[in-house]
Amino acid sequence: MSQIDALPPLRDVIATHELKARKSLGQNFLLDLNLTAKIARQVGDLANCDVLEIGPGPGGLTRGLLAEGARRVVAVEKDRRCIPALEDIVAHHPERLQVLEGDALDIDPTLHLTAPIRIAANLPYNIGTELLVRWLTPPRWPPFWQSLTLMFQREVAERITAQPGSKAYGRLAILAQWRCTANIVLSLPPEAFTPPPKVSSAVVHLVALKEPKFPADAKTLERVVATAFNQRRKMLRSALKPLGGDIEDRLRAAGIAPTDRAENIPLEGFCALARELAH
Repeated sequence: MSQIDALPPLRDVIATHELKARKSLGQNFLLDLNLTAKIARQVGDLANCDVLEIGPGPGGLTRGLLAEGARRVVAVEKDRRCIPALEDIVAHHPERLQVLEGDALDIDPTLHLTAPIRIAANLPYNIGTELLVRWLTPPRWPPFWQSLTLMFQREVAERITAQPGSKAYGRLAILAQWRCTANIVLSLPPEAFTPPPKVSSAVVHLVALKEPKFPADAKTLERVVATAFNQRRKMLRSALKPLGGDIEDRLRAAGIAPTDRAENIPLEGFCALARELAH
């Protein structure tokens, strides 16, 4: 395997620092540096951006991002065992890499980054969806980031990019696609990781739009969508009863048949209903 930098292969790094992926932290390490560089290339223009990386582990994607020319990388790692391996990378790139030890859910990365900012991560499985929802629902839009290039279990990636009428279509698809473009850009088999997970993985690339695709109040839309998909097999006139009021009239005013089900309603329909309910 050709090397992307002058640092040791990742298998050697893991052996040197006695790093074993921990299930409790949702860890699966990517060891093929050519693959991590390929993921880094999906991020887009790196030379003119700061990159936030969550859960770098032994630093495979970190090295890929640096090798592909990232202006600066800020890597947030919760697992203290990984910090020495990451510090070895800092020694090679002192001006371009900063490592923050801590929980990504508790750290404000904007204090350490200069716009424009892109986020790239092989997200720990146990916090991946929570972080994505946070990034998609900031108090103000546009968000602090320009794009998200994130690795998920294939099933989660399909939920983010799903279209109406599919079983995967739901709250995550609407949250993602309302204010972003979202595409699966790379698929990864289990054997790409150590230890191999039980499922395939995929990289999703989301680009923040300046404005939402359709007007709606964010909080109202989130409430409507969460309620509708909470009982996705029910007709909307039943599923949306918890919202109160004459829901059937509101549905008709939004151009939605009260007998339809949540999984068949496009993004535009949910936004129209959110506007009706905001009156």
